[in-house]
Amino acid sequence: MQEYLLEFEQVYYTYPGSAKLKQSALNGLTMRIPSGKKCALIGQNGCGKTTLFLLANGLYKPNSGIVSWCGKPLIYNRQYLSKIRKKVGLVFQDPEQQLVASTVEEDISYGLCNLGLPETEIKDRVAQALIEFGLTDLAETPVHHLSLGQKKRVSIADVMVLQPQLLVLDEPTAYLDIRHTRNFMKTLKKIHQNGNTLLMATHDLDLVYRWADWVFVMDQGKLMLEGTPEDVFSQRTLLEELELGVPLIYEMLFSGLSPEEKIIIERFIQVK
Repeated sequence: MQEYLLEFEQVYYTYPGSAKLKQSALNGLTMRIPSGKKCALIGQNGCGKTTLFLLANGLYKPNSGIVSWCGKPLIYNRQYLSKIRKKVGLVFQDPEQQLVASTVEEDISYGLCNLGLPETEIKDRVAQALIEFGLTDLAETPVHHLSLGQKKRVSIADVMVLQPQLLVLDEPTAYLDIRHTRNFMKTLKKIHQNGNTLLMATHDLDLVYRWADWVFVMDQGKLMLEGTPEDVFSQRTLLEELELGVPLIYEMLFSGLSPEEKIIIERFIQVK
């Protein structure tokens, strides 16, 4: 039976000042993140993706509804939220929002120091993170000297050094070129192979089709559709109504190609 790490049940959230305009970021959202999967979240800007992420580890508290971790509702006190934020790691779209220290090594150690861990354990875990994310040669480099791709790697290392079960990523490939995107996806593949569940918000539908095990589609603060990439992108009429469309790869596979050609292309793009 499928297990779920994070669950949203009839969750509503309205930003301060939006109530008068009757604009809610989330409108009765019900959604469950399956354990062990690579999940993608798609939808137009303003559909509620970022708000969902900020609710996922307790940075925001819903106006109503329940957010649960492993079947138990989140408790909004300091001690509990400190624990849940180690289990749900959030990586922002802009790495500048997460880089807080002077050098790469100091930045990765920042969260561990806040946990009050022994110095020897902090050194060991930082050293391991530097190796795992290919940052050893950059350990003493000032973070403001890093490229965008390097900053993104550091921001993930900052989170993964805390050993979360669920890694949540908001538009992680935004503004990256092809080479850095490929390297970034290799990093995510390694993280998933180590047993982590991933949830990524992205506008790159081709990436979603190639990479995800499970896809969520949101619109106006609600979950409109979910399923495997094949099932979701077969709902073309709905996706076009939501102004999302379908991936170019999917278009090629299901528009006039022979069965033999489809098999060849599917094998070529299979990177899961």
